[in-house]
Amino acid sequence: MRKHILAGIVGLALVTTSCGDDASESTDGEDLRIVSLSPTLTEMMFAIGAGDDLVAIDEYSNYPPEALELPHELSGFEPNVEAIAGYEPDVVLISGDFTDLAGQLEPLDIELWDGPAAVTLDDTYAQIEGLGELTGNQDEAAALITEMTTAIDSIVAELPEPPAEPLTYYHELDPDLFTATSNTFIGSVYGLLGLDNVADAAADETDYPQLNAEFLITADPDLVFLADTVCCGESAETVAARPGWETLTAVQTGAVIEMDDDIASRWGPRIVDYLASAAAAVAAVTSGR
Repeated sequence: MRKHILAGIVGLALVTTSCGDDASESTDGEDLRIVSLSPTLTEMMFAIGAGDDLVAIDEYSNYPPEALELPHELSGFEPNVEAIAGYEPDVVLISGDFTDLAGQLEPLDIELWDGPAAVTLDDTYAQIEGLGELTGNQDEAAALITEMTTAIDSIVAELPEPPAEPLTYYHELDPDLFTATSNTFIGSVYGLLGLDNVADAAADETDYPQLNAEFLITADPDLVFLADTVCCGESAETVAARPGWETLTAVQTGAVIEMDDDIASRWGPRIVDYLASAAAAVAAVTSGR
């Protein structure tokens, strides 16, 4: 019996480690049955033309729309091995093995492919490349990476001349004012636009600190990006109605930007769309100065 744990991020290569009888055996990408327990990896699979390899996905894999034609009731947070095995997969895709799923799948001879949360865009490209190798869609994966890098380069190149003092921003994860610093994946995306993150000054032991209203009002960010519009119903109007927030520059200039929660929390191909939306907001603020 063989068991492979496939790692999605190690440099730009897919690395396979084996704890079975034959370390040389590996999946060849033909006629695979794949279960995805990661919304991001589900998106990547469809983006490289490997959606047909999927036989089931987790409950939060909601993009692209055709993904919902698959069984989509599995939990990625509390994986049920019996439910997973019912789909007779060759490989299970996850983003971080927090429940020792590898150990539970090993007796069933089911492989685990782990693509943990990305920290940089290079991590995203590595996972796309790795899934291409897994499924035999290397050319499609390479084409997607080229498409993404070209689009990102174009977005950045078309930004207007930045102001002498960099624009500042606040990225909201939920109404309790949890946010993300520049050390996170989404922070690195904003960094491409030359923005300064007000949360960096408040970070202590976590890259996802909880700020307070007083801090934010004092920091007075030029832009506010709301990544809690879907989950929590936040909007430019609800932000403006918060006590004291009417004084914020971003509120007064209309620079409270309603973003898509799902895209903001994932690191898949749609991050290009996210960057384009953020860049448009930056351009609007810059031109208004």
